[in-house]
Amino acid sequence: MQLPTLSLNHFTDGTPEQKNAFVQELGRTYTELGFIAIENHVLDADRRDRLYAAVKAFFALPQEVKNHYTPEGLAGQRGYTGFGVEKAKGFDQPDLKEFFQWGQFHAHGQVYADNVEVAEWPQLIAEVREAFELLEYTGRQLLKAIALYLGLDENWFEPYVLGGNSILRALHYPPITQAPNDAVRAAAHEDINLITLLMGASADGLELLSASGEWIPVHVEDSHLVINVGDMLQRLTNNNLRSTTHRVVNPPVAKWDIPRFSIPFFLHPIQSMPLDALSACVTKENPLAYAPTTAGEYLDERLREIGLKT
Repeated sequence: MQLPTLSLNHFTDGTPEQKNAFVQELGRTYTELGFIAIENHVLDADRRDRLYAAVKAFFALPQEVKNHYTPEGLAGQRGYTGFGVEKAKGFDQPDLKEFFQWGQFHAHGQVYADNVEVAEWPQLIAEVREAFELLEYTGRQLLKAIALYLGLDENWFEPYVLGGNSILRALHYPPITQAPNDAVRAAAHEDINLITLLMGASADGLELLSASGEWIPVHVEDSHLVINVGDMLQRLTNNNLRSTTHRVVNPPVAKWDIPRFSIPFFLHPIQSMPLDALSACVTKENPLAYAPTTAGEYLDERLREIGLKT
């Protein structure tokens, strides 16, 4: 499956007609599918390739070195989380992955844990910071378009996402060396946050669950960002915008020796943002589906469900 594709510069620099067409197509696609591909964005191939190279170098370090970068008490929100720790909600088997996470570099008055720097690969933090800032900028443009689609002021999300609790995650799915039983690289799940921005992964495996219950493989162009709705945005819109279940399946046996790398950016708001459904999204035909909560409360709940917090 090829995802519907939009050009970001039609929204940021286009004519009023191009901007409106972008808004309407984005809203329609997020209502029906929850995933879209974006081209002509600000994260060019050179920056992407440098980041992937630095990430691969970190994961190639000896295990005892990587373990040194796991901070205590942060529920995997900073630094390294080892293989077989995180699991999808509702699954007993952990995913076949390890990862490293960085958080907000510009807190705008919010208080967050420090990012973890890797002594063996000091340039990694600079590559990450640049990508973080570019992906956050891109995500903010998408949220402006979503706000317009929902009939809100274009900058409605801005006070909530400037200094938001966003995460850049570098994922490594190692080669599979023995029959994984029921475990997969990433079991069926939905993302917690507002929207997720994914730079083209190094191998196929991403699948979306259609409305009819069919798993659909997705091919991602290297030059595209894949941007999907997360559960926070689904809650906020009372299910009008769709947080689609997705997974990363294991490759055929003949390709078990090929690792997979991917780098998603999870755009979170500040912890105090209320996730109460927008009044325009609650109707007689679509009654209120969720109890009130905040972004921080909801994140805490979900981290416990996936085994990162006790």
